Amino acid sequence: MTYTQLKRVDLIFDQDINPKEILKKAYSLSNEDIVKEVLESGLKGRGGAGFPTGLKWKFTAEQPASERFVVCNADEGEPGTFKDREILFQVPQKVFGGMAICAKVIDAKLGFVYLRGEYRFLLPELKTQLDIFQKTLKELSIDFKIEIVMGSGAYICGEESALFESMEGKRGEPRNKPPYPTISGFRNKPTVINNVETLVYAFMIMKHGAKQFKDLGTSDSRGSKVFSISGDTPKAGIYELELGMTVDHFVEEFGDGDTKSVQVGGASGFCVPRKKFKETIIGFEGVPTGGSMMLFNSSRSMYNVLKNYLEFFQEESCGQCTPCRVGCQQLLLGIEAVKHGEKPISYLDQLLKLTQTMKITAKCGLGQSVANSFSSIVENFKEEMIY
Repeated sequence: MTYTQLKRVDLIFDQDINPKEILKKAYSLSNEDIVKEVLESGLKGRGGAGFPTGLKWKFTAEQPASERFVVCNADEGEPGTFKDREILFQVPQKVFGGMAICAKVIDAKLGFVYLRGEYRFLLPELKTQLDIFQKTLKELSIDFKIEIVMGSGAYICGEESALFESMEGKRGEPRNKPPYPTISGFRNKPTVINNVETLVYAFMIMKHGAKQFKDLGTSDSRGSKVFSISGDTPKAGIYELELGMTVDHFVEEFGDGDTKSVQVGGASGFCVPRKKFKETIIGFEGVPTGGSMMLFNSSRSMYNVLKNYLEFFQEESCGQCTPCRVGCQQLLLGIEAVKHGEKPISYLDQLLKLTQTMKITAKCGLGQSVANSFSSIVENFKEEMIY
């Protein structure tokens, strides 16, 4: 598919819905038919990892267990990402609906929304909306209950296994994998954990069918995506766009005429320089993103951008594994040494090797993803790293 312009979509924030009718429709289907529909749509996790949603539900349902759980990951901590906040504010019934449909498939009686600590201001209205939703479930004789669990502002708890540890009252630290959540998640039971946006799309697929969703995007990146757009742009905000666009098309729409780079995916994502705008696709076949899109123009120092990211990673590392704990510190000290003339520019090559080591030895996605922003900024803006 060739894109000549951006296509805006209105699936997520569409207010013309009747949750009761959509749930009634979904619960009239067999579990196999629901999974088939979600798989046919091509829906992949919108948190950034991109695992097929239907497969996650299917694998969890197949596990022999006395109980299973559904968890909505609303711990939106990635810098530059604020779209889940708006989804929970505007259409919480869709989020709860997606959880209830998943619960049918995996035979779960209990679900949880793990809400970011900084989003506590949403709690009163979310509880009101949840009470309304629970009454709807009761009217439909659906045996499923949702509870809201508050996070405490730790970035690491956005990682699914650290999130489970936090929910269980423990220190938020990632677990060793395998086993994966589909086998051993919350309370060591089979658990589906989906991003806020993913659950809403699953709910809307039940309303419109797989085809409408599948007709959007590309063969590798079906559907649309909600983007949090910030930085040097005259159009900062939240937009739902069709997947598969190039960064060039994105910049044409949202740039300020002097965009030199776009950070796709927040601090853990990739920095795309101007020379690669035309060839870089925003999607799973190119550069995937959990939603954060930060634009930088020529007035910005990419050294300062990278330093800011490394300070963030150093602060948010749980400290459990050495590659991440020590690696983040050394990367920050290293670029500062190069910038101040204490190390030669060739030292950046040693730091790049360190990021590759972190990528394969760090225990979780935090330490593994530091290489993304570090390598893409250093390799494309090396001249800005020197004194």
